[in-house]
Amino acid sequence: MSDGEQRAREALETSGIEHTITRHGRVKSLAEAAAARGVEPAQIVKTMVVRRGDDDYLFVLVPGDRQIAWPKLRELLGVSRLSMPDAATAREVTGYERGTITPFGSLRAWPVVADERVQGTVSIGGGGHGVAATVDAGDVVRVLDATVADVTEPA
Repeated sequence: MSDGEQRAREALETSGIEHTITRHGRVKSLAEAAAARGVEPAQIVKTMVVRRGDDDYLFVLVPGDRQIAWPKLRELLGVSRLSMPDAATAREVTGYERGTITPFGSLRAWPVVADERVQGTVSIGGGGHGVAATVDAGDVVRVLDATVADVTEPA
């Protein structure tokens, strides 16, 4: 088990929310990941790291079949500029490699915005490649104190 996977698992356990860890190894597509996890593509939640400013980041939880709608997110946050950090910076501020990022066990507890379509049973990254946690979206929003808003568009 990688350090990231261990951190994510411990954070999930500490949160007290019900979760099931699945391990399926690396996958090549959203459809392949969904099939391996036993969920629909829209139930996979991508955790995106977004930069607001110097040492100011947030997580955006995005359904697998959608992408960030930048104008909506900027409006919600009241900012004129946002960006995606490069892979090295994302790892530095979260402790996770791209493709494994989760708010659970991040090196810092950055604010979380969850798209309003993140509902029901979802599968979120588990801190390692091919590792995920199946959880209730409402529990995720609650324990992460996430802001819920319409911040995505079809991919």
